[in-house]
This record gives sequence, C-alpha cells and structure tokens, in this order.
Amino acid sequence: MGDHDTHGSGPLDLNLLRTFLAVHRLGSFTAAARQLSVSQSTVTTQIRALENRLGRELFERRAKGVTPLPHADELANRLSAPLDHLAVITGEEPSSTVAPVHLGGPAEFMGVVGLKVLAPLVAHGVRLRVAIGLTEPLLQEIRAGRHDLVVATRRPRGRTLHAELLADEEFVLVAAPVWAERLEGQELPATLESLPLITYAEDLPIARRYWRHVFARRLHVQAAITVPDLRSVLTAVTVGAGWTVLPSYLCRTELASGALRLLHQPEDPPINTAYLVQRPGNSTNPHVALVRERLLAAAKDW
Repeated sequence: MGDHDTHGSGPLDLNLLRTFLAVHRLGSFTAAARQLSVSQSTVTTQIRALENRLGRELFERRAKGVTPLPHADELANRLSAPLDHLAVITGEEPSSTVAPVHLGGPAEFMGVVGLKVLAPLVAHGVRLRVAIGLTEPLLQEIRAGRHDLVVATRRPRGRTLHAELLADEEFVLVAAPVWAERLEGQELPATLESLPLITYAEDLPIARRYWRHVFARRLHVQAAITVPDLRSVLTAVTVGAGWTVLPSYLCRTELASGALRLLHQPEDPPINTAYLVQRPGNSTNPHVALVRERLLAAAKDW
C-alpha cells in the first residue's frame, strides 16, 4: 500500500482510532503512549498506518508534540462521542495514571479565578492542561475533542455541546482615586469622554456595551492605551493612567482596598454570562467531573 493509498480493504482497526483520539486530545505521541500503556513507537506506527489508510497526514510534527491538521479535527469530532460511549459500554478501565483534564477559557478568568479554585485539586491527583483563548476558537476545538471543558462567554449554538450556566460577571466603571476625585460633582458620561480610556481592544467592546446599556448613548472616544489583556488594563488604571470598564471579579480586591474607585453605580449594571461547556460524549476520566463540580460550586461566590 502506497503512502497515499485510500483504498484499504477490510474493517478499520479500532485501536488505530483510539490511538488517534488519544494523540489528538493530548497533543503528543509520548503522552498518548503513556496513557495507552504502549510504546511511543507503537503510537507512531499506528498513526502512520491510519494516515496511509486515509491518504492524508493528520498531524503536523513539531519539536514538542504535534498539532492536529484540519482533517484531524474533523475526524476527532466524529469519533469522540462514539468511542467514549464504547469505552463505557465495554467497561474499559482507565490507565493507572489518570489522563490530564484539558480545560480552556479566557486568560483573565483562568489567571484570577479559575486556577485559584482548581490548583488545590493537584493534591487529589488531578492534572490540568489549561488552554487560553477566545470563546469561538475554543468552542471549535472542544467540538473536535481537544478539550474536556471550556469556560465560554456565550452559549454555544446547536445541540452537540452541553453548556450550563457558570456565573454572571458584572461590568463596573472604575478609575484610580486621583481621577475619581477630579470627577466628583461633574456630569457623567460626557466628562469621561474627554479623559484617557484604557481598554483591551481598539473597538472598545466592553466600554461601548456599558455606554449603550447604562447611558443609552454611543461612546465616542479613542483609547489612550490598548493592551489585549484585562489584567494589564487593570494595572494601568490602578496606577492612574485613566478610566476603564472591567468585570467586577477582576478588580474586586482593588475596589475593597481603595486602590480603585467606582465612578458610577447603576441600578441595572450590564452583565456577561459565562457558561461551562463539556465535550460531547461521556468522559471516562473521573477528574473531568471533579473539575466541573469544583468550578460550578465555586461560581456561587464569584
């Protein structure tokens, strides 16, 4: 059979598909071999055999691990649920070393809230592989089987993914005390539009949403500083660079200490709902359920 022979005869060996799915989820031949309790050369041989059978490469080999190619993502999306169901039906035992839980979400949430809640689970043997990114790419990746759980800023469309309410984050208008004192007695929001705005994107998505929801008007201002990380926005505002709109969970400590001040307290503040999204199929990894339960329980206090 040639390298690109797509006419293999006979049924496809399920072991090839199980190995493929392990490599796809773990991003490494070595990690997949460890999880499957086989040698790395066996994994390499099986992936090559599957690629030959399908007539195309599935992974881009890198110095550290592998990256799935588009066809691999499509294949994993089709295989994840059936193979997971089959594992449950056949009563396959997990390996002695439980696989890591693959969790995706926004950088700020993971850095400030998520890991604070989940890090103690390491003492219970949980291993985490955290991916940082925007909701849309993360949802595409979880559909392809690359994550077990994703914290998403919107509910995914369709019925292939199970999503449950995680928490509502409230947006707050804040600045350092030096700016808050200058603004006392002045009319909002017009005065703010002449002062420096710090934001994470040039199109001011959070601030524009706040203006529409609270002030029922469009925001007309250019940012003084843009930085694509809300934690960096928080730092800049805390040292007095200007004002901003942030999720309340991100600046709760600074507001409590007086390092930041609320500039406005609307009766109906804008909120953004976060969802916890789970990969299709029943995971055989008990630690996925543990991470899910810990996040849902902790979210009540956010």
